[in-house]
Amino acid sequence: MKLPWAAGVEFAPADSKQEVIMLHPNDLQHRFYFVERAVRLTAQAASAEPGLPRELRDCIDLMDKHTDNAREILESADDPRIRKLVRDLDLLSERARRICNYIPTLSGQIKGAVNHMHSQIQELKRDMSA
Repeated sequence: MKLPWAAGVEFAPADSKQEVIMLHPNDLQHRFYFVERAVRLTAQAASAEPGLPRELRDCIDLMDKHTDNAREILESADDPRIRKLVRDLDLLSERARRICNYIPTLSGQIKGAVNHMHSQIQELKRDMSA
């Protein structure tokens, strides 16, 4: 059975051709701090949410793992790996947002946390391509 919120979620290969990241490494790390904090807050909100759907919990857990590995990736200054990290976080946050929109019984706390997390990742993407 295909889940309606999982449509179009595919992770991009690390060697995808992309333009060079425009942010200075310190700016990128600073910007990523906000993404990391938003993911952590969302994970905390998910822990407090009774009856959280497994798909959403798995999505948030995977994002949390990605952010755990992010420092190493950012410090490597490896452009393709950084872009893959951001693409994967973007896809996961979009999936989490779709799940939240699809299930009306979720609390405002988890929905707000997921939307904030998604917007932080969108801002990082925008800043990287500016």
